[in-house]
Amino acid sequence: MLAVILAAAKLLGEAAERIGQPAVLGELLAGVLLGGSVFGVVPTDGPGVDVIHVLAELGVLLLLFEIGLETDLREMFRVGPAALAVAVVGVTLPFAFGYIYWRYLPHPASGSDDLVAAAIFVGATLTATSVGITARVLSDLGRMSTPEARIIIGAAVIDDVLGLVILSVVSGVAAGASVSVLGIVRTLAVAVGFLVVAVVLGRFLAPRLFDVIVRMRVRYVLLVASIAFALALAGLAGVAGSALIIGAFAAGLILSGTNQFDTIEHEVRPVASVFTPFFFVSVGSSVNLALLNPSTPGARATLLMAGVIILLAIIGKVAAGWAAPWTRFRRIVVGVGMVPRGEVGLIFAEIGRRAGVLGDEEFGAILLMVMVTTFIAPPALKALFASPGDGA
Repeated sequence: MLAVILAAAKLLGEAAERIGQPAVLGELLAGVLLGGSVFGVVPTDGPGVDVIHVLAELGVLLLLFEIGLETDLREMFRVGPAALAVAVVGVTLPFAFGYIYWRYLPHPASGSDDLVAAAIFVGATLTATSVGITARVLSDLGRMSTPEARIIIGAAVIDDVLGLVILSVVSGVAAGASVSVLGIVRTLAVAVGFLVVAVVLGRFLAPRLFDVIVRMRVRYVLLVASIAFALALAGLAGVAGSALIIGAFAAGLILSGTNQFDTIEHEVRPVASVFTPFFFVSVGSSVNLALLNPSTPGARATLLMAGVIILLAIIGKVAAGWAAPWTRFRRIVVGVGMVPRGEVGLIFAEIGRRAGVLGDEEFGAILLMVMVTTFIAPPALKALFASPGDGA
């Protein structure tokens, strides 16, 4: 099973590149074909699910570790205010659009009598950006050093921090608990505090630590030590109540300042190329193609809702590209780069579905939104980077 998944992801990734598209698009398509909607190779229950989940989690951690290694921290700070503005607008607008649509405008279905709770969940599912998918596209296109890429990655990381706050809110709503301002502030402080403290301390301690490690005459000691460092920091992020991928990204930022940076980057890349496709295949395998068939009972209502939600999801993120008027960059590129929701939106939707706040139609509509935003972003970014821009 694992061999088939990896081979299909690599073959379709190569095929995508041969027709001028980023490899991630082929890997996502491999997930769709191998998922339950077509061939059913990717398991939906049993121990196989846990194996795929672990490999996918490891893949996205290594991907974010790689992105951190490729990120210039000084340049990241330089675009920091712009990235913060893009992130805040890119979270606020989609949430407001989703909430207002579900709370005040007519829609075909409602899975819960609590309209406010359902509106909160619908809005929350529109807020998250899948940093893994956009980062992979930028890396495939060789655009990681552009101002747009730095703003997108910075905004997506901040987006994940804000996503933790939103997740704490929607989880409380699902559990029927009251959500306090103090709890929200605490979640935000922990996520931001962890990232800042980890990077500051790490940039001071890691160079000394890896100078010692490199003296060990052990085969691939730098590779093992650097991946262990990334996993350890990801684990600490989880213990601190932050996202694992934030810890992995921080590890990359830290090790990019070591004397062994070039060797670490060179040795980590082939390892990441083995595990990262499992993440994209797992995202693609969640697609239910039956939702696209108008003759299926209930599919018309789902498609109608999905159409509105997709439109709101795209507009809210693309508009975020115009959130920092004081900085010069290609705004449409940044906006489109923030569009893919990937697995993050599914997490919010799944919490709502399990709690009974979202019905099958709403969950299906959100699933379609995730699918469409995830699949349109790679070719759109490819086309935008290929076209000339004036930077405004």
